[in-house]
Amino acid sequence: MSDVLSSYPLLLRGAWVTIQLTVYGSALALVLAFVFGLMGGARSAWVRAVGRVYVEFFRGTATLVLMYWLFYALPLIGFRFAPMFAAVLALGLNVGAYGAEVVRGAVKAVPKAQFEATIALNMRPWQRLRRVLLPQAVALMLPPFGNLLIELMKGSAVVSLISIADLMLRAQQLRQSTGQTTAVFLVILVIYFVIAQVLQLLVRYMERRADVMLGRRPGRAARSALDTLGAAK
Repeated sequence: MSDVLSSYPLLLRGAWVTIQLTVYGSALALVLAFVFGLMGGARSAWVRAVGRVYVEFFRGTATLVLMYWLFYALPLIGFRFAPMFAAVLALGLNVGAYGAEVVRGAVKAVPKAQFEATIALNMRPWQRLRRVLLPQAVALMLPPFGNLLIELMKGSAVVSLISIADLMLRAQQLRQSTGQTTAVFLVILVIYFVIAQVLQLLVRYMERRADVMLGRRPGRAARSALDTLGAAK
């Protein structure tokens, strides 16, 4: 175990690559989720069909197979991607398909009366979406988005199979050099757990912020005023 712990710089470099993959992949997945999720709730049947094709195809495709196809198969027809780009694209396309369903369901879950009120106020479609529907829908999206973010982080472990020096590949190198399989995988198990907990705390903070913006819980200033009022009584 001491040999494994003394090699922490190697594992930290791998963990940093894993974090980068998580950030880039989640950013791409978030963009795709909103684009195709909103398309899934559009009035046009053609627009809805395009959104449905994306969701069903990439949700039904294994991330590893998609990554292999992008990295090994596409170069055979003239398209060559860097390993990091292929990994981020595979992770983003796959998780974005799940996220699109989250977006579509969250927007649909906003009470119909809210939509009718925007029509009564003569808002344009973009104004309805930006000012009324999305702020309420985002609060509903955050918990499932948090789960998808953690799943993306854990799913990034497969990128070691296309020679990206992430945490898993560094662990394999350390295992081969020290021969301590149990200790190595115990350490990276803890590292993955810590990263997941940090992501979970971040999502919960965003949930609280969304609730404050929507008036579902008092903000810091309101809590201070309530505490002062209670003390005065």
